[in-house]
Amino acid sequence: MPAERRVLVTGGAGFVGANLAIGLRESHPDWLVVALDNLKRRGSELNLPRLRAAGVEFRHGDVRDAADLRALPRVDAIVECSAEPSVLAGIDGATDYLVGSNLIGAWHCLELARRDEAQVVFLSTSRVYPVGALSALAYEATPTRFELSASQPVVGASPEGIAEDFPMDGARTLYGATKLAAELLVEEYRAAFGLRTAINRWGVIAGPWQMGKVDQGVFTYWVLAHRFGRPLRYLGFDGTGRQVRDLVHIDDVLVLLDDQLLRPDDWDGAVVNAGGGRACSLSLLEATALCQELTGRETPVGPASEDRPGDVPVYISDCRRLMQRFEWSPRHTARDILRDIAEWSAEHEAQIVAAL
Repeated sequence: MPAERRVLVTGGAGFVGANLAIGLRESHPDWLVVALDNLKRRGSELNLPRLRAAGVEFRHGDVRDAADLRALPRVDAIVECSAEPSVLAGIDGATDYLVGSNLIGAWHCLELARRDEAQVVFLSTSRVYPVGALSALAYEATPTRFELSASQPVVGASPEGIAEDFPMDGARTLYGATKLAAELLVEEYRAAFGLRTAINRWGVIAGPWQMGKVDQGVFTYWVLAHRFGRPLRYLGFDGTGRQVRDLVHIDDVLVLLDDQLLRPDDWDGAVVNAGGGRACSLSLLEATALCQELTGRETPVGPASEDRPGDVPVYISDCRRLMQRFEWSPRHTARDILRDIAEWSAEHEAQIVAAL
């Protein structure tokens, strides 16, 4: 593989895309890294100076518009992380942007990859797994969190989390459905046109420069609420705050993506869960205690027993398939991640307040 590569990062001004584009450019100064973004999401404008300073070329464009992608010069690899990332997207009936970004946009990226015979690294989500099956898992309540039981009613579930052979029958939120449909397109384009592809099903990605919301980026949202004194609620599950998610630092995401780009043949056809796993997981209750400690501030957290659509009591990524294939594991603990977010929020308070 030639040293000089042209890498397109879609959603390249978003939290994940911008950090990946900057990180790849810093690791490979001989690569041309292009970030494509429509700048729809508030806060993405904060990343434009960061991209420019890192030597990343920014293109204002939209994956929903095939012409925006066809206008690009040849690329060797596409990191496809453009998406409408909210788990609540579309439930109000406004599905156009969701389907256009997550499915049609992925198709347009695959067409560009077919044109250029480019590698595709697709960032998918743990939300491809069905809500009903996840909600039916056996778990135990401890004082601070829900824990998956050793004995489970289905394959692919254990105290280690959810594995890739977990049953896929059932609904999974409109967001999850669009990402799964895009995964299927990726695999079909690989089979039909010989594209080299890798699919990563991420848990919660977190870190500095994320504009967290309650329905996407929950741990950053929790830190920022403590930092800026915004009230919080423990939604669902009797309002106890014991629901659990695993989380992974954006820098650990970069390490994996960098290896996949460097070794496209070795990673070709991979479909893997990627995330913090049980060792890097938090309940909302545990996150509250950490946020209070790291920010030195408290914020009201009230109970809200009503369930949120698509929510589940526990999701932890079982990453053993990934770890058997590549010597990768998250280097950052949950405390590290929240600390980095807290320090970033203190350093860039004025910019964050303006964006939020």
